[in-house]
Order: sequence, then C-alpha cells, then structure tokens
Amino acid sequence: MAGEIMQRCLLLTLLPGILALRGVDVSQITHSFSCLRQEGFDFAIVRGLMSSGAVDPHALTNLANAKAAGLEQVDAYLFPCVPCGNPEEQVETFWNELGGSFGRVWLDIEAFHWSSNKASNQDFISALEHSLLARGALLGVYTNFYNWESIVGEWQALAQYPLWYAHFDGKADFQDFQPFGGWESPTIKQYDGSTALCGGSVDLNYHP
Repeated sequence: MAGEIMQRCLLLTLLPGILALRGVDVSQITHSFSCLRQEGFDFAIVRGLMSSGAVDPHALTNLANAKAAGLEQVDAYLFPCVPCGNPEEQVETFWNELGGSFGRVWLDIEAFHWSSNKASNQDFISALEHSLLARGALLGVYTNFYNWESIVGEWQALAQYPLWYAHFDGKADFQDFQPFGGWESPTIKQYDGSTALCGGSVDLNYHP
C-alpha cells in the first residue's frame, strides 16, 4: 500500500512535465513538420502577416504542412506594419488570404517601428483587435515585459487574451515569468530562437 501511494505521488510530481506540449514558430518556408512531429513537437505557430504589411507568401504552405503532419494545434501570428497605417486594412488583407486556415491568431507586439506615443500605439493595437474580433478570430498576444512597457506602458486592455511571451533563457518552464500588462500568468513561452532542427531553423516554445 505504501509503495502504491509513493508511485501515485511520483506520478503527480511528474505529471506537469508529462503533459507539457512542445511547439515551434516559423517565419520561413518549412517542409519538415513531419520530422518535427516525430521529434515530439505538438504545435506550430506560423507567420501570417509580415512587418511589411504583406501576407507571408509561405504562410498557406506552412499552415497546410503543419496540419498534414498531424500537429495538435496550428496557429498564425500577425506582425503589424505600424508605418503602413490603417490597421483595419492590414487585418482585411491577412484575413482574406488566411482566414479559416489556422486556430488562433497572435498579435505580435514587439519593438519595431512603433510610435513614441503610447496612446497612439494603444489605439493601433485596439483597431487590430476589434477588426479581428469582428471576423470571429480567436486572439492571443505575443510580447514580453520590455516590449509591452516600451510600446504601451502599463496598459491592460488585452489581458483577457492568452499571453505568449518571449524569454530566450533556454528553459521550458514559466518560473521566470513576472506579471505585466494585466497578465498574471502566461499560456506559452518562447524560450529559444533560431534553433536548427530537422533541416530547418525554428524557435522553440513551451505550453504546459
């Protein structure tokens, strides 16, 4: 009986690690999703809109390849072009080409050509949010403490959506996470970048 209890306790201790999902995100053409699946990766997040404001020309192929490989979750991320203006038009371009081919869309909020006016940045992001919601999209936010604070300050308007945060510490866990932007806990961690796997380059992600 004591041995059985110890086995159960050990199982409960190991359970979070057993149930954790491993994922990749990609920003280039990727034909190796089957290999990645065999290596134990469960989900993929594909670049949908580039920082130029154009849809990634490889997005549909990457999304189809990831699904064909049997990955459990296949999402897309939208990297907005702030200098291009008109966030609603960017969402329309993104959605017209890719809508329906992914699970969740992650708004990529990182320091790249944003205004020095945080209120203006908040309005831009809100316009992206509302345009995507109007099309029935599931939303998430990709960012980290430094990027979020430098772009929008202590704004908490998107805290109801899942958070995918970046910290390249090489550790597949959330022990480094500190609350910001209204998020008390994250959903996904991007813990390593530009990793050579299965003949390509991917970023590594953890989802418990």
